Amino acid sequence: MTASFECTTRSSMPKAQLFDLARNIDAHEDSMARSREQAVAGVTSGLIALGEEVTWRAWHFGVPLRMTSRITQMEAPDYFVDEQVKGPFRHFRHVHEFSHDSSGTTMVDRIEFTAPFGLVGRLVEKLVLARYLQNLIDTRNRHLAGDLAR
Repeated sequence: MTASFECTTRSSMPKAQLFDLARNIDAHEDSMARSREQAVAGVTSGLIALGEEVTWRAWHFGVPLRMTSRITQMEAPDYFVDEQVKGPFRHFRHVHEFSHDSSGTTMVDRIEFTAPFGLVGRLVEKLVLARYLQNLIDTRNRHLAGDLAR
């Protein structure tokens, strides 16, 4: 079974600037310092582009994890999609969408994933992983938008 959630973040930043920041490897590492996420293979700094991959090493739930993601779709500066190629999930897809209005930019993240543990995984998806991942994305987005005080 697949779990999903959505995060919406507002920023006064111009759309193209926030789009680039959201696909910047260095900014991602800064926003995920608490889980010690580090790019260790593929694109390891700067902007990641369509068709490129990055392998992340991180600590979550006290366990070291590796996950390789590929940018599978991109239409700058409106959206991009990253999907797990190799890693801890049976399925992981992250859609990043950006829209501009008179007061700035709205960034919407849509995440869908499937845990690797079968029936137990379904309970873990709903009770633990979805909330944990949503908190990670919210923290990351507040960091990118420059609003960590929220």
